[in-house]
Amino acid sequence: MAPTRTDRIGELDPAPPKFGLAEWIDQQTGKLFVLPAVIILLTFAIFPLLVSAYLSLTKFKLVAGGFDLRYVGLRNFKKLFFGSQQYHLLGTFDAFGPFEWAVFVTVIAAVVFWFWRFFTGGAFNVAGLVGRLISASLLVALTWLILATVFGGYPGSLVVTLFYVFVGVGVQFCIGLGLALLCGQAIRGRNAFRIIFFIPLMVTPVGIAYMFRMLADMQRGPLAYVWQWFGLGEFSWAADPWTARLVVLIGDTWQWVPFMFIVLLAAIENMPRDQLEAAKIDGAGGWQIFRDITWPSIAPVAATIVLIRLIEAFKIIDLPNVLTNGGPGIATESLTLHSFIAWRTQDLGGSAAVGYTLLFVSTITCVSFFNFIGQRTRKTEA
Repeated sequence: MAPTRTDRIGELDPAPPKFGLAEWIDQQTGKLFVLPAVIILLTFAIFPLLVSAYLSLTKFKLVAGGFDLRYVGLRNFKKLFFGSQQYHLLGTFDAFGPFEWAVFVTVIAAVVFWFWRFFTGGAFNVAGLVGRLISASLLVALTWLILATVFGGYPGSLVVTLFYVFVGVGVQFCIGLGLALLCGQAIRGRNAFRIIFFIPLMVTPVGIAYMFRMLADMQRGPLAYVWQWFGLGEFSWAADPWTARLVVLIGDTWQWVPFMFIVLLAAIENMPRDQLEAAKIDGAGGWQIFRDITWPSIAPVAATIVLIRLIEAFKIIDLPNVLTNGGPGIATESLTLHSFIAWRTQDLGGSAAVGYTLLFVSTITCVSFFNFIGQRTRKTEA
């Protein structure tokens, strides 16, 4: 009897060979190489986030033979925003005057105009609407908080952190850009200036804090004679909230200007020289060259380093801790220092709640900056 078609197929298609352990490992090599990095990420990043999220919903208490964690829900957050710790996180509020109302209405009008352009621009999408609603809500809330506490009230650690972040990063960027433009010129000794400007970035933050603590000593510091000559020998900067914040801001600026400087200088030196030479031949001035050639070329790099500094500035703790210990009172406390002090007093739930408040504010701020400014600079370059 002749073999059927089914029998022929069986003869032509033998059973697949069985692979051993060595062959299986060879097939899974890519995943096995990535696995250690995934385990490290889960262990040192995601796991602490989950544990701290649980701690923010509990109350920590030492008991005989160990400790006790009691679930309290959102009570830690309620205490921070509406309870006994409101003054510490948000500050004390004051009624709006004409100036505060004018600024607040201007911000509201700007937000409304922003949404109007979004709806009428032809690029409407649900994800963009949700992102803009979150960003606009945070902007309006923070504007109200700043106006209610800085002008008449007393700012808490959230507003002080925003002062360090936005004012500090803005000043650092302007100084770094100016130094980069200066050292990008053909001036004598510019290599020496580059080394000098880069030195502060090599010093540890604690070392910078102790150095500025000595320099700002009006009576026994190395600049005491200078302060006395200006009539400031008896002035105690650490006793005034705003001068204390200003000294912290100066120290942070001195530390981070080199970062802005070195990255912007690299971007300026990598610009196409033919465009600059053509502009100079056509008689363009320095401001015209910067506005039309230099800035569009370095804008993506500038947006990137500002985003990096925003993330880093939200975590400031060394300078206010060493310089003023958060004082006078809580005048110079950042959110990170606020969380650390709560942890040091064994209020682990409150410390985690402050940490998650910082995480929310910094994440929304940085994501909004990336989506609405960083991406726009890249589109402009393209």
